[in-house]
Amino acid sequence: MTNLLTRPHVDQGARHDRRHRPLLLCTAGMAVLVVLSGIGMVVDDRTVLGEPVWFKPFKFAVSFGLYAATLAWMLGRLQRWRRTLWWLATVAVVGFLTPEIAVITFQAVRGVRSHFNLSTPLDTTLFAAMGGAAYLGWLMTFAIGVLLLFQRRLDKAMAWAVPLGVALSLAGMSVGYLMTSPTPGQAEALKSGLKLATIGAHSVGGLDGGATMPLTGWATETGDLRVAHFVGLHALQALPLIAIGLRLLARRLPALHAETTRTALVIVAALGYAGLTGLLLWQAQRGQALTQPDSLTLTTAGVLLAAVAASTTIILAVQRARRSHDRA
Repeated sequence: MTNLLTRPHVDQGARHDRRHRPLLLCTAGMAVLVVLSGIGMVVDDRTVLGEPVWFKPFKFAVSFGLYAATLAWMLGRLQRWRRTLWWLATVAVVGFLTPEIAVITFQAVRGVRSHFNLSTPLDTTLFAAMGGAAYLGWLMTFAIGVLLLFQRRLDKAMAWAVPLGVALSLAGMSVGYLMTSPTPGQAEALKSGLKLATIGAHSVGGLDGGATMPLTGWATETGDLRVAHFVGLHALQALPLIAIGLRLLARRLPALHAETTRTALVIVAALGYAGLTGLLLWQAQRGQALTQPDSLTLTTAGVLLAAVAASTTIILAVQRARRSHDRA
């Protein structure tokens, strides 16, 4: 298959050597944890805040597995700064993914919360370690994204999709830091000199542990910052997949033959994705559940959708006009 990021100057043996084994091993480990956590949800009836105790390891293993697999795919197709990128990704595995999932799993075994838990010195230390790992993961992802900007390009649409996906993923990661701030009630308690067992929350306008959606576990009665966190984080996969999809569709649709057209559509998709992430964050911060949007949220979503649709229509219309002019 044609390399979508760089010109394929190496043979198959060299390509094999360029596989990032720590990321691949991490992906495999996360896949194993997904299976074990799934079994745990069936055989272990313990709950934390109303959810199966193994639900959080399951979700994070899926998310981290996608992150590791995507980075491994990207790094296996690069030409410049391969050694530097290899080490950055290795640090991300050792200093971010591994300790984060280890703490989450360890706390699940204990039957207690992993996030926002300051109940005991051990819980406080583990939560602090997760915070440090998250900061390191953000920095490593940022550094990798910067170096991805300066790779040799073959497919311009993918060349835009990768760094834009990384940038939006970093924004999604950053939403997680909002959850660590004390809620208004917690802030008042801290001002009063009380020592709290929990500081931070993913819910806005209510307490964690209320009614939730199936599969995702997102709150249905309050705002939930995890929605924007999740959507933004996985731009890392979504935008490259859009670029690949456009390239495949170009085999059948003449309007997508031009590389500039596919590139423009990827940029529009990135802007729309950023708008969606921002909308979800704004909705959550107003204490509004994803499943209960008000008229303002729906109107804003409609405007965003219309802007993306109009931009896409204009790009395709311009391309059709160019093709008609060239034929004439």
